[in-house]
This record gives sequence, C-alpha cells and structure tokens, in this order.
Amino acid sequence: MSARAVTAGAPKDRAPAARVGRLEPAALAGVMSRDVSIFGRYWKATTFSSIVQPTIYLLAFGLGFGSLLPHVAGMKYVQYVATGVVAVAVLFSSAFPGMFNTFVRWQFQRTYDAILAAPVDVEELITAEMLWISVRAGVYGLAPLLVGLAFGLEPAAGMLLVPLIGFVAGFGFAGFGVTIAAVAKTIDNFNYVTSAVLTPMFLVGGSFFPISTLPPVIRALAQINPLYHCVQLVRDASLNALGVADLGHAAVLIAFAVLMWRLAIWRLGKRLID
Repeated sequence: MSARAVTAGAPKDRAPAARVGRLEPAALAGVMSRDVSIFGRYWKATTFSSIVQPTIYLLAFGLGFGSLLPHVAGMKYVQYVATGVVAVAVLFSSAFPGMFNTFVRWQFQRTYDAILAAPVDVEELITAEMLWISVRAGVYGLAPLLVGLAFGLEPAAGMLLVPLIGFVAGFGFAGFGVTIAAVAKTIDNFNYVTSAVLTPMFLVGGSFFPISTLPPVIRALAQINPLYHCVQLVRDASLNALGVADLGHAAVLIAFAVLMWRLAIWRLGKRLID
C-alpha cells in the first residue's frame, strides 16, 4: 500500500493531502538530499575510482598509441581518445552505482523499505536515485576533458554541453544498472554483466578507434550502442563540430534514458512491493 493512503482511523473531516503531481519535487528532493548527505562520507573513494580509471585509459591510449598513430579520423589521436573516454567515465560512474548501490540498499541494508515508509512512492524513489547518479556522472565525465586539455585538446565552447550530455547518458546507464540489480539473484551475477555487456560496450563504442574499421555485423551492432552515440555527441561538442547528425545521437540517448527509466521502475517496483 502506498505511504500516501489514508488510514481507516483517520478523522473524517481531514481531507487527504493532494498530490502535486506524479513525481513530487519534495519527495525527489528528500531522497536526493539523503544521497548527498551520505556521499559526503565516501566521496573521496568514489570520486577517485570514477575519475582515475578513465584517466588511465586516456593516458595509456592517448600517449601510448598516440606516439605510434598521431592522427585518426582527421584529428590528433590524443584528442580523439580524450573526447571518447568522457563517455567511458560516464558509463562507469553510472552503471556500476546503479547496480551495486541499488542491490546493497535493497537487499542488505533495507534502506528502500525504510524510505517507502515515508511519503515517497517507488517511482519517486527510483527516479531520485537515478537523478543523483546521473548528476555525478555528468560531473565525473569532465575529468578526461581536463586531462585532455593538458595534453593538447583545445578548449571549445561546445565543451559546456558535455555535463548535460553526460547527465542524459548517465540517466540511461543508471536505469540499466538499477534494472540489472532488480533481476539479479546475487551480487556475483554482476560479473556476467560487466564482462559480457559493459566491457564490449565501451570497447566498440568508438572511444578508442573508429567503428568504421569494424566488420559490417559488429559495426551495425555498435551503431545501436548508446555509448557510441554519447561518444559522438561529446566529440562533436568538444571540437565545435555539432551538426544535424547529432540530433539523431541526442534522440537515441533520450529514448534510451526514458526506456531504462521505465524498465527500472517496473522491475525494481515489482521487487519492492509485495
């Protein structure tokens, strides 16, 4: 039963509080404020892991392969990788928290049961969790850009759009993580998702080499990879090369985010509500 249901013993002259909307801002803010408060306790470790790993990829590929392959797709290889690794940072900092944090809070800590006892429903709870993860992902995605600027990536006005692109993509990947957490039987099941889904996703997402070099079948699969569309948007925005094609990339990311949002609410909602 929803926390907003009126109990049988409530005074008859007291009308139930009317909902402001399907997603009440107060409920979303309440859940997110809790996340922010908890984040203040472990932000150093989370930020370190979310930033350092993509940065290592950038340094290894950009400076290592960059000395052997100075240019690719008409640009310096370090520029190519720096813009591509942004999407990798967004993926890691959204999908993993969506999976692990959700599973732990739901299965072990029973945090979600406690939150649902307050005037918050399942849709608001999951939406707020995904919003917080995607905000962090948008910020963490800036780290590879800052490293890239130190190694030859020229500043561009379009880089101001990168946090927004990271937010939209992060929202979708967070929803993916929450959905996986809802269907996983044990936390060990995440190893299958990491190895069989997330790793191939960022390897053939266009972050490190153009997908045009891939075999036709794999190239076709890569083009439906949401990470590929995130990479293209970030790269075009960072190089001031946004065009009509980027409207399609943005549409794919938005559609992916909405789809994963509804799937996450549906799957986890069924597990939280008996």
